Formats: sequence, C-alpha cells, structure tokens
Amino acid sequence: MAEPDVRFSLANERTFLAWERTALGMLGGGAAVLHLLDRAVMVWVLGGLLLAGGAGSAVLGWWRYRAADRAIAAGEPVPPLVLAPVLAGAVVLAVAAALASAFV
Repeated sequence: MAEPDVRFSLANERTFLAWERTALGMLGGGAAVLHLLDRAVMVWVLGGLLLAGGAGSAVLGWWRYRAADRAIAAGEPVPPLVLAPVLAGAVVLAVAAALASAFV
C-alpha cells in the first residue's frame, strides 16, 4: 500500500487546528461574557451558548480530524461533515443573544 500524499495529511492538520482555534475563541468569549457582564438572563444564555459551541467545536474538530485521517490513510473520500450546521446554528443563536442583551 502506498503512502498517502503528505499534503492531504498536512491540510487535515491545518483544518483541525482551525476547529480548535474556533473552540478556544468561543470558550474565551463565553468566559469573558460570564465574567465581565451583568448577571442578566440573556448574558447567561449568551455565555452558555458560547461555551457549548466552543466545547462542541473542539469535539467536532477532533472527530472530523480522525475521520478524515482514516479516509486519507485508506485512500477513500473524506466523509461529509453533517454536524457543521449545528455549530453554525449555535453561532447564530449566540449572535442573536448578544444582540438581544445589547438592546434590553
């Protein structure tokens, strides 16, 4: 069996790091919201959404990395990412909560 092209593995690692960078940003944002803003209900919702989205992004990034790594090693197509819309929905909800807390 031939070795897979190293460019695919490196691209997969860069994608994984992008997921983890997103997770760190969301976790840091959630912690900052909960620490720095008043304890209103919308602040708790926003902080919770950011923390949940960050945790989800970290787990989803790792899951995606492993699935793509297996597919690359086997010479198969990379499986589609079906949970990305869930993470995108969490980001949209966080933005809506941020807007709602800014105008309330």
